[in-house]
Amino acid sequence: MIDDFAKDNLHRRLRRDREALLWKLDGLSEYDARRPLTATGTSLLGLVKHVASVEARYFGEVFDRPSPEPLPRWQDHDGGDLWAAEHETRDQIIGFYRRTWEHADATIEGLPLDAPGHVPWWAEPSPNTNLFAVMVHVLGETNRHAGHADILREGIDGRTGMRPEHEQQIDEEARAAYFSKVEQAARAAAPIKS
Repeated sequence: MIDDFAKDNLHRRLRRDREALLWKLDGLSEYDARRPLTATGTSLLGLVKHVASVEARYFGEVFDRPSPEPLPRWQDHDGGDLWAAEHETRDQIIGFYRRTWEHADATIEGLPLDAPGHVPWWAEPSPNTNLFAVMVHVLGETNRHAGHADILREGIDGRTGMRPEHEQQIDEEARAAYFSKVEQAARAAAPIKS
């Protein structure tokens, strides 16, 4: 009974965070979806592509249910899943992510939480694992990257949040006042020395 509850709860949260990550692309220009927004080159579309690859590997190879999507061997990882090349369209990457969901969901629904899995890229003694541990790991990855996407999107146009139905109109004046209050507190706690 608890296994079903745990699996359903984790799966529901994974689905929620998947949608939150994709929502961060809504309404963006092609350039804003793809452009590097950090010193390490992180982009919103790159985050989606990366999380799709993570799910494809963890809910595919780990349980001997290879993804129907073409993936390079994990040993050959070169960071290509972290950004969108000019020949890759937004629709292709989103489609890859959605097809990966279907494959991952079939794995999650078809296996019990204690189903054994093997993660060859995890160091000893931990490569042998189970569906529960993989679900927790992938949920953490997805949540982490959805948080990154939230901050990146805020930097582009000020939009924040997990779901469009909870989004509120941006009050620039209130945001500026709040920012000023936080800035004042930071300066008072650590005065800037000349």
